[in-house]
Amino acid sequence: MVIGTFLNYVEIKTKITSTFAFLITIAYLFYIGNPVNWKLTLIFFLAMFIFDLTTTAINNYIDTKTNHQSLGFKRETALAIIFVMLGISTALGLYLAYLSDFVVLLIGAVCFMCGILYTFGPIPISRQPLGEIFSGLFYGLLIPFILLYINLPKGTLINLSVNFTAINLNVNIIPTLTIILLSIPPVCTTANIMLANNICDLERDIMVKRFTLPFYLGRKAVYLFAGLYYLVYFDIILMVVLGKLPVVCLLSLITVYPVQKNINLFFKEQDKATTFIVSIKNYVLIMGSISLLIFIGGLFF
Repeated sequence: MVIGTFLNYVEIKTKITSTFAFLITIAYLFYIGNPVNWKLTLIFFLAMFIFDLTTTAINNYIDTKTNHQSLGFKRETALAIIFVMLGISTALGLYLAYLSDFVVLLIGAVCFMCGILYTFGPIPISRQPLGEIFSGLFYGLLIPFILLYINLPKGTLINLSVNFTAINLNVNIIPTLTIILLSIPPVCTTANIMLANNICDLERDIMVKRFTLPFYLGRKAVYLFAGLYYLVYFDIILMVVLGKLPVVCLLSLITVYPVQKNINLFFKEQDKATTFIVSIKNYVLIMGSISLLIFIGGLFF
């Protein structure tokens, strides 16, 4: 009972966004034949996953102050859970930085700061038209970037040196662009989950003075919803053409049919109870297929 209440508090069902971003990166490392440092990778996964739970718990804790919904715990207990998870994820993040380098510490600090500010502070990010951008970039781009950074040979992506007289940063453009292209599927599909949620909650959000991106876009928000999926498929084709992904990944284009059916459903009605789920289904279809096909490419190509 307590475990079930906790899992509901941290919305465990929504954690596919961080998990699949992690899996597509592991699949890519396997495809390019790069060995995985499982110690660093496991520490990173635990830090990332527990912090993801923490940010959701913070969001629910703050939202229940105004929507009067039950957390399942006393507020004192719910707050204590947040601090425990935050402490564990922070300790793991610092340990990972200690085992790697300053770059991991710097990027991790940015992730932690934005994760907290997403729902906490005088003007939380979630109450601005920036939620889709931040959720997409932090789940879809920074998770793959950090995971690749700690596993690829040192200097593959960036070199950062700091001394008393200068800070030198060298970015290797081609590997970095490759990561950006690889991250477009998780960035866009993650952003679309947030976008679909905000479209469905638009009227309720306005009532509590929460002005998200759909408030400013109006009907154009659903066209952005569709466009982000089309960008994913264009990106997959481009990466195959550039030789960054195996040809077998083109099989993921088969998912266009069910994804388009889901888009059509969402165009007809934007309802939290009935059609929001299409954004989750599309995420699993796209991310699941491309992750599996990259892994298959590593086995046979």
